[in-house]
Amino acid sequence: RFHRWQIGIAAHHHGNTGRTRGCCHVRFRRDCQRLPHRPAAPALMRRITNVRLPAPLGGATKRQHWLDLNIEGVVTALGPMGSGTSQAENNWNGDWISPRGIDLQINGGLGLAFPELTPHDLPRLMELLDLLWSDGVEAIAPTLVTCGIKPLRNALAVLREARTQHRAGRCRLLGAHLEGPFLAESRRGAHPREHLASPTLTALETRINGFESEISLMTLAPELVGADAVIQRLRDLGITVALGHSAANANTTGQAFSQGVGMLTHAFNAMPGLHHRAPGPIGEACRNGNIALGLIADGVHVDPTMAVLLQRLAPSQIVLVSDALAPYGLADGTHRWDERTLLVTKGTCRLEDGTLAGVTLPQLEGVKRLARWSQEIGPAIWSATIAPRQVTQSTCNIEEALLGQPLSDLLRWTQNADGDLQWANAA
Repeated sequence: RFHRWQIGIAAHHHGNTGRTRGCCHVRFRRDCQRLPHRPAAPALMRRITNVRLPAPLGGATKRQHWLDLNIEGVVTALGPMGSGTSQAENNWNGDWISPRGIDLQINGGLGLAFPELTPHDLPRLMELLDLLWSDGVEAIAPTLVTCGIKPLRNALAVLREARTQHRAGRCRLLGAHLEGPFLAESRRGAHPREHLASPTLTALETRINGFESEISLMTLAPELVGADAVIQRLRDLGITVALGHSAANANTTGQAFSQGVGMLTHAFNAMPGLHHRAPGPIGEACRNGNIALGLIADGVHVDPTMAVLLQRLAPSQIVLVSDALAPYGLADGTHRWDERTLLVTKGTCRLEDGTLAGVTLPQLEGVKRLARWSQEIGPAIWSATIAPRQVTQSTCNIEEALLGQPLSDLLRWTQNADGDLQWANAA
């Protein structure tokens, strides 16, 4: 066990003893030199006190904790504050600590659309990953929306190469999120109709053959004929399957969950809503209790009231995503998206016909907005930092996410005088 501020006290001294003869063992100097050397003193520890940890709504988000750091600033231990716990060191006064965000739905940035990636885009992709790190995001599942087979495979190859260029202090690339092409035409939203496809094992193989281990997530409509076999194949490959861009009712949704579908992509959007006579995918997911609910907390895709209601209905299931598009990191205005025009106003992206397409807001902006709407800070932080890890890693809690991490890689969250949430690097 580590103890704070441990100091080794040397029992044998060869420095200045105040004696002109030097070492008191001068008559036996040769033997003295053979005495075993005492180990070096352990590295000094540092403790942070009165820290809060994020947790789902209803969890212990009010309880304050201590964290121990070693000399290199790595978290080595943590625990709840007790009556005898020292308060005299680095007191955070109830601020929250968390790992950086994990964004499971982001479509591009800095002008890059992930489905259009070519090898020439690698330098700009590295810039985007650096920007994401500075925006508080540790890792992303680069999302490839419905597109042609050749561009899809080209993009997967570029992402494979990009993973080899990862370095500390840069956002990490998880496996890709394939959002399509097995989507319901009536719920396709901004996905191009000409690239939609019926779910078959052949169609799946044509797209992902050779990249199976580099795909984390696939969104599809489970009500489509042939989807059952595709879902089973994806689960056999260890790929998480999400329901999205779907017209499924509650019964079909329940069957999909029993087959292994484990998430809803951008809940409320591109699917039947929550109705008292037709609960749809959202109602069935809340009833199930074990389905991740991707939520875009921009206030446009989902009204703030509905976002808060969903958080209260399913507190441990909310996973905040950005759904950011290629203009992420660029100014509002007119941008290109494949052959189409994208209009960006106040961070909201629409096609020229008004179809809602995505956002340009950082993922952690969604945390701040959800915290403001719900007046619940810890649960909002948890939904962007811990909940996504549980989708991709299955067994991650806040303690596992913090232990062994440098403080410089973590985030500190503070509520300002106006009640708004702010974050900064923890170190």
